[in-house]
Amino acid sequence: MKAKNLYIVLLSCVFSTWNGQGKASFDSSINERSQAVNSTEIEATLPEINREFRGVWISTVANINWPSKNNLSVAQQKEEAIKMLDLVQNANFNVVILQARPSADALYKSSLEPWSYFLTGETGKVPFPFYDPLEFWISEAHKRGLELHVWMNPFRASHSTGGPVTAQSMVKKMPNQVVRLKNGMYWFDPADIETQNHVSKVVKEILKNYDVDGIHFDDYFYPYKEYNGGADFPDYKSWSAYQKSGGQLSRPDWRRDQVNRFVKRIYTEIKTDKNNVKFGISPFGIWKPGFPEGITGSSQYDELFADAKLWLNEGWVDYFAPQLYWKIGGLQDFEALLKWWQQENKKNRHLFPGLNTVGLKNVLDKPKEIINQILIDRKIEEKDKGVIHWSIAGITKSNAMLEALKSVYREKAIVPASPWLKSEIQTKPSIYLLTDGDRLKINWMTKKQQIVKQWVLFLKYGNEWKQEILIPETSNRLVDVKWNGNKLNTVALKYIDPQGNESPAEIRKMN
Repeated sequence: MKAKNLYIVLLSCVFSTWNGQGKASFDSSINERSQAVNSTEIEATLPEINREFRGVWISTVANINWPSKNNLSVAQQKEEAIKMLDLVQNANFNVVILQARPSADALYKSSLEPWSYFLTGETGKVPFPFYDPLEFWISEAHKRGLELHVWMNPFRASHSTGGPVTAQSMVKKMPNQVVRLKNGMYWFDPADIETQNHVSKVVKEILKNYDVDGIHFDDYFYPYKEYNGGADFPDYKSWSAYQKSGGQLSRPDWRRDQVNRFVKRIYTEIKTDKNNVKFGISPFGIWKPGFPEGITGSSQYDELFADAKLWLNEGWVDYFAPQLYWKIGGLQDFEALLKWWQQENKKNRHLFPGLNTVGLKNVLDKPKEIINQILIDRKIEEKDKGVIHWSIAGITKSNAMLEALKSVYREKAIVPASPWLKSEIQTKPSIYLLTDGDRLKINWMTKKQQIVKQWVLFLKYGNEWKQEILIPETSNRLVDVKWNGNKLNTVALKYIDPQGNESPAEIRKMN
């Protein structure tokens, strides 16, 4: 029996006991302390649930963030992961974006790609004693009320720090789809249909085998030119085949068209396989120089062959995180770029800019700058606010940055809802109240425990509401009947589903 189903059965047994042997005393307590009310009378007065996407990238390539070395024991790997998860939980983050596939390798059990060199120090080497790192991260993240998104690089086949290219590497297993760049990296040809099919299978394998909350791609579609010494990407074979087939597009337009088709395909397949799993992309922060006016810098459209504006315009993502790694003001103005991307958000998808919490240049007080960027995002986005921090090193290596973020993330928050995603019809949870001296024990359950991502408990003392965000496994709370000199007069409870939607509230008013 699955854990969640067992959990529901056990709760049902508990409540059956209360409604059986202990019925008289239990019901008496409820009747003395509360009465059920028509939810429409009070639900409109409940405070808004605090919502904000607070994400952090955790990079595994070159052992940038985790694991810190490629020769750590399994116990050491787990210890580092727990420390990171505890840190982000205590700082009131709510999303971890883990690079589980840095370069056609896996930090999880895969039938398609080898175990990562960055995990075990040898491509294809299985962790010993065996454990599945991705499964571990997901489980531990969910225990802490954190979403876990799998970050993968779709087309990087081998990183220059990824050890020798052995027979286990995808470079050897798919040689006709891979080219070597002058900086020592190997890259899949994005225009090769076998490349696209392979990445599609990788995504589907993760969706099938893991309880992930999101799939995340970054800005590596076609590589930056400096990776190939300034030379053009060596896709002669696929380009020649396209021309021979009668293709009429220019080479840059053809490349962009291939990536566009691929992005749309992956989004559609994710929605077909697991509708509730969100798809996010974090492209380079400038579409083209001059957009908006006054912005200078590299062009993802012309240099990376990524028409990221189109992806956002068409709604081929659930969340869009342009890497706005520059300060407020100047030639790459953070605020101007964020406003421009918001204007391009025609389908009202989530817009969560990436912030350079680690390496922001030409700024004396980096924590203050990052806080100001968060405040600008809150002002511009209002109801759909949120950011992603590059990277967790910003808070593991800088106590000043950590304390600054704690000051702006003072209260817990729930990730904004995604109303365009289908969800199950929700029902009210059930609340059971029991006096315990000067305290009140609140017990609850729902028949739809399998779709509960979080609980939100509301307590009203006098005219003031308090709210608490709780993990799915929580089923009761012991609360004070007095707070700040006021008596508890109303208890309400909602749950949040995987799409971020709120259930109807169950409300109890105290007599």
